[in-house]
Amino acid sequence: MAELKTQATDASVEQYIASRASDEQKADCQVLMSMFKGITNEHPKMWGPSIVGYGSYRYVYKSGRTGESCLTGFAIRGRELVVYLSCEDAEDETLLATLGKHRKSKACLYFKRLADLDSNVLEQLIVNSIAAVQRRYGN
Repeated sequence: MAELKTQATDASVEQYIASRASDEQKADCQVLMSMFKGITNEHPKMWGPSIVGYGSYRYVYKSGRTGESCLTGFAIRGRELVVYLSCEDAEDETLLATLGKHRKSKACLYFKRLADLDSNVLEQLIVNSIAAVQRRYGN
């Protein structure tokens, strides 16, 4: 089986942000780091070359494939920031409708700046996502 590319590393979160983020993104990353730390009570850790992750969990798919991933986190993707989370229930859909200017894929929430979002709603989405992952895969 192929080795997972996205694993926890000892790379510097600060160096990653300094090398990838615009000035506005740097400020937003600091706010995100404070938010994630407050929610998870975990220190940031680089997962692969580009994800600032918080906490971890082990997963097992029905196929038998297993692995480890960060519980939640964020990344800088060009002009956008990405928050990694699971938003799959009706409450999350209601929250997303009030979040502000963003786009979403299966496990990613994309936005250009935190000022475009309601930070309380974002925080609740992250809390809900962590709870959903822990229900699905255990603590």
